[in-house]
This record gives sequence, structure tokens and C-alpha cells, in this order.
Amino acid sequence: MSAKHFTVADVPFAGTVPSPKTENEGMITGHWRVRRPIIDRDKCTECLTCWISCPDACIAQTDDGLVWNFKYCKGCGLCTENCPVGAITNVPELEFND
Repeated sequence: MSAKHFTVADVPFAGTVPSPKTENEGMITGHWRVRRPIIDRDKCTECLTCWISCPDACIAQTDDGLVWNFKYCKGCGLCTENCPVGAITNVPELEFND
């Protein structure tokens, strides 16, 4: 499969890029990450502050609680910094085997 090349005409007004509605191989950026957010479910109050602060829309609320789509998570740490109860920590990516 060949990669799609984007041009300036493909970028929406003011450089904003909408969140992907379906899987889009051209937008996967998780391989940039050096630290991964890990949530402590016992501490989490599901206030959704992490969801609001995530610039990559990679956090979703499901029936099982909050889940991360690590294909799009860059590990920026904004979710960790903004969590009011300290339920999210960043762990070095090399500690995971997925």
C-alpha cells in the first residue's frame, strides 16, 4: 500500500485537522511516542479532563471506562499534567512489548 502524500490544498482552513472518523494509516503518529500514559482505574473519577486536554483525540469513553487509541497518542503528557486526581502516569515506551 502506498502512502498518500498531502499538499497545502489538503490542509483545512487555519491548519486545523479534524479527528479521524475511521482508521487512517496516513495519520498514525503513535510511533513518535517515547512515554505512554497509564491510567490507574482505582484513582480515576472519569471526569474527562484527560479527554478534553488531549490534542490528538485518542481518548474515548466506552462502557468499560476510558480507553486510549495508542495509534494516535504521541505521549505529550497533557493528559497526565491535567488529571486533577493524579490517576495518569507516563511510563517509558520501551517497557511495553506490543
